[in-house]
Amino acid sequence: MPMTVRDVMNRFVVAVEATASFADVVTAMCRFHVGAVPVVDGERRVIGMVSDSDLLLKDLDRRPGDVIIEGPSRRRERRKASGRTAAQIMSSPAITVTEDTTLRRAASLMQRNRIKELPVVDGETGRITGLVKQSDLIRAFCRPPEDIRDDVVEVVSRYSRRCAVRVEDGIVHLVGGVARRSQLFAMIEEVWQVDGVVDVDSSITFETDDVDRAVSAGAPRRTGPVESGEGQ
Repeated sequence: MPMTVRDVMNRFVVAVEATASFADVVTAMCRFHVGAVPVVDGERRVIGMVSDSDLLLKDLDRRPGDVIIEGPSRRRERRKASGRTAAQIMSSPAITVTEDTTLRRAASLMQRNRIKELPVVDGETGRITGLVKQSDLIRAFCRPPEDIRDDVVEVVSRYSRRCAVRVEDGIVHLVGGVARRSQLFAMIEEVWQVDGVVDVDSSITFETDDVDRAVSAGAPRRTGPVESGEGQ
């Protein structure tokens, strides 16, 4: 089974209310050595996030009298820079995950949105239950090689009984054969989804190339006249 946020999350969460002052937010982040804090409402539902990047916007140059042509992004930054409470500083809506979210999905959300922390919320109530950080996701690559191999063998066995699996330093080595080329593609894709896999070294062969056949069958056929010299 893929590792989920539940396996690595921190259940101790430093959060602030929307009415918390700028100074209160800074104090909380410094005291607990965190780079971001969720902003919650009265029922501990996450309504936003304040990161160290949001706080540093206070350093934006706001000299009076300057005439600056600004885009929407810059205007949002300046509004945050003038904020005095967590509600005015935070990025909203917050990007969240649940405890059942896979680590790969969480990593994808962080990379796509350029963030380092994700609040973990209850899927039904929306209340915060924890926090997951980029450094937590690295634990997916700390799995013992025998655990990785067991998961890979489970995947491979669905496609062939003629494959040998070896795992070294997170690299999966596959030797053997499958019946069809399409099976090879699907199997390798599933192996890549196993937590802890760093790379896949495949020496798998196939008996029938059903991929090229499918492409050829779907290729458009020319129905117009044959050009001069063709077909001779």
